[in-house]
Amino acid sequence: MGAVPSTPRHTSTTAEAADYLIGTFVSEKSFPLASDFWQKLLELPLTLRWAPHRVQQACDLFALNNHHTRHLAKILIHLSWCLQEAIRTSGAPSPVYLKAINAVYISSVFLKYIIENSHSDTIEELCLSLHENEPVPKDFMTDQKIENLVMHNVLTFLGSIDVSPTTSLLHQELLNFMLVAMSTQLLSGPTPGPKDVNPFLDAAMSQESLLVNLVVRRLLLNYIMRPPLPSSSATAYSIFSEESQPGVLQRVGSAAANLVLLPFNYLVSSNSEGSRNQLADCSLHVLLILIHYHKCVVSDGSITDKSDATAAMDTVSKGNAYFTVNPYNKALENARDVEFDRADIEGNAQNGPVVTLPFASLFDTLGMCLADETAVLLLYSLLQGNSDFLEYVLVRTDLDTLLMPILETLYSASRRTSNQIYMLLIILLILSQDSSFNAGIHKMMLPGVPWYKEHLLYQTSLGSLMVIILIRTVQYNLSKLRDFYLHTTCLATLANMAPHVHRLSAYASQRLVSLFYMLSRKYNKLAELRDDKLQNKTISTADGLVEDMSAELQIYTDFLRIVLEILNAILTYALPRNPEVVYAIMHRQEVFEPFRNHPRFTELLENIYNVLDFFNSRMDAQRMDGEWSVEKVLLFIINNCRSWRGDGMKMFTQLHFSYEQESHPEEFFIPYVWQLVLSRCGFSFNADAINLFHVDLHADKQIYYEEPNPNPNGESIEHRVQLDP
Repeated sequence: MGAVPSTPRHTSTTAEAADYLIGTFVSEKSFPLASDFWQKLLELPLTLRWAPHRVQQACDLFALNNHHTRHLAKILIHLSWCLQEAIRTSGAPSPVYLKAINAVYISSVFLKYIIENSHSDTIEELCLSLHENEPVPKDFMTDQKIENLVMHNVLTFLGSIDVSPTTSLLHQELLNFMLVAMSTQLLSGPTPGPKDVNPFLDAAMSQESLLVNLVVRRLLLNYIMRPPLPSSSATAYSIFSEESQPGVLQRVGSAAANLVLLPFNYLVSSNSEGSRNQLADCSLHVLLILIHYHKCVVSDGSITDKSDATAAMDTVSKGNAYFTVNPYNKALENARDVEFDRADIEGNAQNGPVVTLPFASLFDTLGMCLADETAVLLLYSLLQGNSDFLEYVLVRTDLDTLLMPILETLYSASRRTSNQIYMLLIILLILSQDSSFNAGIHKMMLPGVPWYKEHLLYQTSLGSLMVIILIRTVQYNLSKLRDFYLHTTCLATLANMAPHVHRLSAYASQRLVSLFYMLSRKYNKLAELRDDKLQNKTISTADGLVEDMSAELQIYTDFLRIVLEILNAILTYALPRNPEVVYAIMHRQEVFEPFRNHPRFTELLENIYNVLDFFNSRMDAQRMDGEWSVEKVLLFIINNCRSWRGDGMKMFTQLHFSYEQESHPEEFFIPYVWQLVLSRCGFSFNADAINLFHVDLHADKQIYYEEPNPNPNGESIEHRVQLDP
């Protein structure tokens, strides 16, 4: 398709007509908005199949001519008009749905091609405006931004029109269109700056709060309700050819030109998990991108030379730049349970309407989907930002609905990304900040844990399982990831749980003592290696390697102290309820001996040895017929726990950890969200164009997924109690 096809004769086939109209659309001939060309184009049953090279030629030609024709802007306007008419029909079957679907197909294909092949920082190739002398209908406002017009109508349709067998296909394709339109973020660097150009995202952010609430609610309801895309959709529209063969634009979706996969291919994707739902997944992808978007603007207009990137960054660093409020994130944070309105009880009604959701259904859906990272990220966003949802989760009596899939995922950490592991651990840390959560998980008994293979776990409490998995994660991190953030998060959660431990299982108690032993071995190796380096006269004490080893040794000193704090909290506040912990400490008491005189551990170990002396002295005083068996020792401990009074125990302030985001979490979350979306959304993106995160260009020119950085910088753990004495 290097040139415009000739006008078809009256005897031409539908294929020839489609070939002519699409060829004309991408050619240099410009059609005004009111031309009947647009109606003919949008009413075509696009069943023609093109070879990949023809698709590439069409896109190249369109990109070359769009500056003159402004056909991208015009088809976006026609898409807006189609959606306005579809909204007026209130979901009733109408030919306008066919035109809207065709419009969104064509828009998505060529919009995506221009975005990922743009040669300018401002994506000028989009040409989202009409020429000044362009004739327009009388009711068309020439001063309105086309990106605002189309995003307003797309969001209005998504937010106000229910998903039904009639509308579901258009809902799906509008969500795909939004992913394409918002993919301009992939062209920007990992740190949002004032020079970033995201016209469609900015247009979405400028919508009124009522529409924003409707959109957030609809996207979450799609995720909760998981409406199917009926197979009849494939035959309901003539754009699908017979015998399930892909039509021309569907052919575009699988071509080598890096274009969007369209719905029939999307429907029959064979690599989806059994619980996956295309409309639900796409709704979540769009929501995650929207809620994590941060627009950076300059407050005083001090950036005048847009070509001077250094000056721009200097201006930002001086405090002249700030992030605008994200209305979608605010809507999610203020969402309430449809079954419970706090304002009715506390009289704290918020200004204006808020998103109301069935928290019970959302809770159950998340529990079903937590094997997927996007669901984990949604759960994190809700728990971290929405106090109502966090409170709802904490009062649920079936916390295993969420915790079991989380713990099972952590159990298989070797098959997960490091970011997924870290996000799950942060979720556990957030939950562990609540004392009722810590108490409740020890009262919930699990008849068995079939996926745990190393040890038979029978009639184990949910709390004991959580302790086991957290310690197992530390062990995995010691051998594989070596991420200090991950260590700290695991230990922080265990520390929050410790005062509330109730009847910790024998296996969990053994693992807790083994945790101290594991960390002590790492500590001893580091200490020996550092001492060897210091004794080597060829290396000065100021050597960088020695300094690094000393810093790492200090970190492991802190870790060991936290474990001792955990054991102390159990022995101080819950010893009578945890005879298995006492047994485990007595059984492995030799592991504590090398640290008895360590200045950081002396007081903590005094308490542990106070307990050991109490039980050891009573064992020595008790005559036994035969050897002490495990059962006899445990029965002895249980009996003597009744007489334990804690005499001589030094009381320490309970160590409590809380989670807080750093001041610029967007530097972690925006790239992370897009990595997840590209790995799941069904279309590829030109790897050469991606600046948002690192892409291995030697692996594949089409990027679907790139494993995240194992050390996310967007998170921090804040200690309420200083660890250093």
